[in-house]
Amino acid sequence: MTGFGKRESLCQDTMIGVEVRAVNHRFCEISVRLPKLVSHMELSLKELVKEMCARGRVDVTVTLNGAASPGRTMRVDRMVAKRYYRALRDLQKEFQLGGTLDINVLAGFRDIFTFQEESVPVEGLSKMILGLTRQALKDLEKMRQKEGAALKRDLSVRVQTMAGRVKEVEAKVPLAVQGFAERLRTRVTKLLSEHAVNPDRIAQEAVLFAERSDVTEEVTRLASHFAQFRSALNEKEAVGKRLDFLLQEMGREVNTIGSKANDAEISKHVIELKSELEKVREQVQNVE
Repeated sequence: MTGFGKRESLCQDTMIGVEVRAVNHRFCEISVRLPKLVSHMELSLKELVKEMCARGRVDVTVTLNGAASPGRTMRVDRMVAKRYYRALRDLQKEFQLGGTLDINVLAGFRDIFTFQEESVPVEGLSKMILGLTRQALKDLEKMRQKEGAALKRDLSVRVQTMAGRVKEVEAKVPLAVQGFAERLRTRVTKLLSEHAVNPDRIAQEAVLFAERSDVTEEVTRLASHFAQFRSALNEKEAVGKRLDFLLQEMGREVNTIGSKANDAEISKHVIELKSELEKVREQVQNVE
């Protein structure tokens, strides 16, 4: 689920900022951006995030502004400058060249000048960053809980809708068998208009059709899956992977019902079931 948390604090003339962003993802992926001064904290911050987030792509960004923020200082390598100067002066004398050797000439040699980043160590900086990260994660968790509550309501409604569709399918099966028997009787009567129709044979075919179309087992298993799904939505621990598994099992049962269906109305309900199931599957990808 998505969320955002940000905390800042001033410590020894240094403003420390921590931002935590989370977006939907099937797995848990954590990215940490740190100043060079505290680059050693990457693993600690990732472990901190894993304690609160089991799913999602989480980005943690730490910024330092002030005394501890790195600044660039320029250093001049005087030994290299002297060597350039002496070499150029020797060449000038050897080849009797005109011109003057001034600062503009030496400034053209880039390896004389080097730049380094320096920062002032701040006592307790790592501890402060960990504390701010915990607070930012709590802010993120509050946002995720609000989104989770809305997601729970939506999933509950969709599961209830699917359960209603399954009941409609169950009610349609006897009507489909009856309709099959009537159509079969009509066709046989038309083909054998001059001969007597054997009602026992038609009844036997209707029974065989009823056995092939029986979805009692699938309906029973779907009812169990729906109940487990609702129960999981009320739990406090991470249930995303369990919901994924239940949806896979629901999909198998719905596909089986679709393969057994030999009726236009039942096929229509199966298509609607699959559509609703796909919507639930997309939403469950956001559940931790």
